[in-house]
Amino acid sequence: MAKPPQSPTIEERLRSAIRAKGMSLHTEESYARWYRQFVRFHRLRHPAEMGGEEVARFLTHLAVNRNVAASTQNQALNALVFLYRHVFSVELVGIDAVRAKKAKLLPTVLSREEVAALLGVMSGQRLQQARLLYGCGLRLNECLHLRIKDLDFPSTSLWVRSGKGKKDRCLDLPRALVEPMRDQMRRARAFYEQDRAQDVPGVHLPAAYATKAPGAAVSWPWYWLFPSARLSKDPRSGETRRHHSHANSISTAIRKATELARIPKKVGTHTLRHSYATHLLLDGADLRSIQEAMGHGSLKTTETYLHIVEAMRGDLGNPLDSLDPTSPRDDSSLPETESPLPEA
Repeated sequence: MAKPPQSPTIEERLRSAIRAKGMSLHTEESYARWYRQFVRFHRLRHPAEMGGEEVARFLTHLAVNRNVAASTQNQALNALVFLYRHVFSVELVGIDAVRAKKAKLLPTVLSREEVAALLGVMSGQRLQQARLLYGCGLRLNECLHLRIKDLDFPSTSLWVRSGKGKKDRCLDLPRALVEPMRDQMRRARAFYEQDRAQDVPGVHLPAAYATKAPGAAVSWPWYWLFPSARLSKDPRSGETRRHHSHANSISTAIRKATELARIPKKVGTHTLRHSYATHLLLDGADLRSIQEAMGHGSLKTTETYLHIVEAMRGDLGNPLDSLDPTSPRDDSSLPETESPLPEA
């Protein structure tokens, strides 16, 4: 006798709701993780038995006991609001929690010489990815998610599709990257033809487009610009297919390059993006254009780089630099033998 189908768990319902909204796998994993932490904090009580008061206690715990950043606490709040709204059809209101303090941190920025030194010790696909991060100010995922169709060589432009906030934007492709990107396409083409010869399932497509044009998954224009060297199992569909190269590979390459170039800074993939914006400002680009190129939702986010640029230019000046250390000291008013200064 066949067993009756089991009802989906709360986490499965949460994941289904996230996928129905077309949200990323990264968001899915993050929200599921916060759901589990929330339930464990309340000693495995069922979420349906809890509400805004319990959410507030959990958020306060994150701020007070775990000392998380404001962005981390906000992410946890968004996850739980989504859980109650889309799984339990409950709106959380009046959440009175101790909020984590938002730190006002300035990003790490490399000088042009440091960028050149960093890129100078890199090679292959990782080098081209790093050059794109700096040359176009891309976020890491925006770089990894590039498709063949996103490069337009006749107009030397690069398209970022569904970036942060589900926004598209068009960027200038540096002339220095035209030929390297053509070479990268040729490398990607070899993987594409191998996949087609072996009848590998097509690449992942955005949810809506996968329904509208499923054949696009095996087409050349939709193939990854930076395909992984290995096939991997899709965590959602369970199919084994070609994914784009892993984020850890470029992050590790940049960390090693930082050591080889002897750059005494903590450098990551986002550091190249910050350097791109800062160097544009130093070259006289206007703030609004940089905001659009970076894909910032608010101009205030872009204004962060103004403070860095002012310091790098030395616009404020410094009273110590106004002293003339080369001028001779007038000793005519001093006695022949100076008494030592009294001890403090």
